[in-house]
Amino acid sequence: MSAHTDTYDPKVNYLNTDWSIKSWLLTLDHKRIAWLYLVSISGFFVLGGIFALLIRLELLTPQGDLLSPDGYNRVFTQHGVLMIFLFLIPSIPAVLGNFLVPLMCGAIDVAFPRLNLASWYIYTIGGILIVIALITGGVDTGWTFYTPLSSTYANSQVMFVALGVFIAGFSSILTGLNFLVTIHTMRAPGLTWGRLPLFLWGTYATSLINVLGTPVVAITIGLVGAERTLGLGIFDPALGGDPVLFQHLFWFYSHPAVYIMILPAFGVISELISAFSRKRVFGYSFIAASSVGIAVLGFIVWAHHLFTTGMSVYAATVFSALTMLIAVPTAVKMINWTTTMYQGAVKWDTPMLYAVGFLGLFLIGGLTGVMLATLGIDIHVHDTYFVVAHFHYVMVGGAIMGFLGGLHFWWPKMTGRLYPESFSKVSAVLIFVGFNATFFPQFILGYMGMPRRYHAYPEEFQVLNIFSTAGASILGVGYLLPLVYFTWSIVAGKKAPENPWGAMGLEWRIPSPPPTENFVKEPVITDAYDYEHEILKEQIEEIARDEAAAVPSTA
Repeated sequence: MSAHTDTYDPKVNYLNTDWSIKSWLLTLDHKRIAWLYLVSISGFFVLGGIFALLIRLELLTPQGDLLSPDGYNRVFTQHGVLMIFLFLIPSIPAVLGNFLVPLMCGAIDVAFPRLNLASWYIYTIGGILIVIALITGGVDTGWTFYTPLSSTYANSQVMFVALGVFIAGFSSILTGLNFLVTIHTMRAPGLTWGRLPLFLWGTYATSLINVLGTPVVAITIGLVGAERTLGLGIFDPALGGDPVLFQHLFWFYSHPAVYIMILPAFGVISELISAFSRKRVFGYSFIAASSVGIAVLGFIVWAHHLFTTGMSVYAATVFSALTMLIAVPTAVKMINWTTTMYQGAVKWDTPMLYAVGFLGLFLIGGLTGVMLATLGIDIHVHDTYFVVAHFHYVMVGGAIMGFLGGLHFWWPKMTGRLYPESFSKVSAVLIFVGFNATFFPQFILGYMGMPRRYHAYPEEFQVLNIFSTAGASILGVGYLLPLVYFTWSIVAGKKAPENPWGAMGLEWRIPSPPPTENFVKEPVITDAYDYEHEILKEQIEEIARDEAAAVPSTA
């Protein structure tokens, strides 16, 4: 029997059939807004990937013969700005969060639909300003905009990029506010905090950081603009300012921003591992609490980015200990996910491949994070490729693997179409192999002393850089494949069943793609992870079918 026959009349078309551009640009449907974000974010990801390709081609040879020193500065800055502010931070919350939060809550939409649409327009305006800056000369300060370079000396379009980041930040604030109010006030009857899907817990924790932390970086960038245009002495020591103050303000937001990128991925991985292990998530309450714990602790560890700025040994020791402490709730998640998989009926569909790949890559990123929290190691490898590798293992290996895993998992629900499973598995393997081939050599390069942001290097580093560039080519192919087969699936993919994975979440109990108002009648809330009961039910039905087949026909 169809999972929604008690709620929907199959003869009635509940979908919005108006496909005009105006209907999309003025839509208040959270699902369509998620699609608008997906298209925008994918465009910025491709552009950021092109700059990454230029970086790796430059580092193929030691001489720095592809780009000038100034051109290389602009390329790696533009790569960082696009990937962090326009892809990594908004990707899962804006796309999967917008699509899924009301569905998982049993609501017809987010709390503030017009504000939701305005958030996309604000994000788009910020992105356009950043792209204009890239076209008209770029920016050469690095994505961190360190002062006094950015506020006084940089000969580039700093203000355009700073304004774009400033505006895009308001999109994150408004989206986070929308999700907080939706989760607090629009849950269906029976959906208590103790039954909330773990993706919602991850989104909730992320929204807290967005609302509380993003204003800090907005003010900081505003101060950079004031110093640059008005000559105020805030960060420039020549004007009586303090450049280290900028670092404190910037990292007070930007380290929690790491968790803006990774906490939603944690929520995705919890859903994937439970669904494809056919088991209840082990230690549900611990995983939920650890998400909030990470969000809170993330605000008190920022100064580990400043160990080499003259900080006192006492302060550095305190922040070193706090940084190691935040590894505890992360380790709780890793242990609980592994235990969930233990003795489970694991199905190796594409989303599960991404989930397992996430575990391997994020484990390396997390362990190297603990290494960087150690004062002696951090001082030795500070501003080397060791830090670059660690950052990418967490952000690219973690956030993007989570995003792609979630996109593959919920794609049949979003589109009502299936993608080719064979190609998607090849893509997942290519991304995992290509990622490790790209970034693991950079740990070695960094430990050997190769500094980041340099476009030329000693010849003894070339072999590892060649290996890294070769891995990047594999990684690029892996990322390109989903763009191809997802587009193909929309046009020619097989029609997806309502629940192709046999998942238990509320979003899988409605048609694919979901109707405009999500739920025609008030949904009945059940346990989103009760796979043991579902498996027992399937076994009883199978036994009944076998017994019926064994009875001789009386015809």
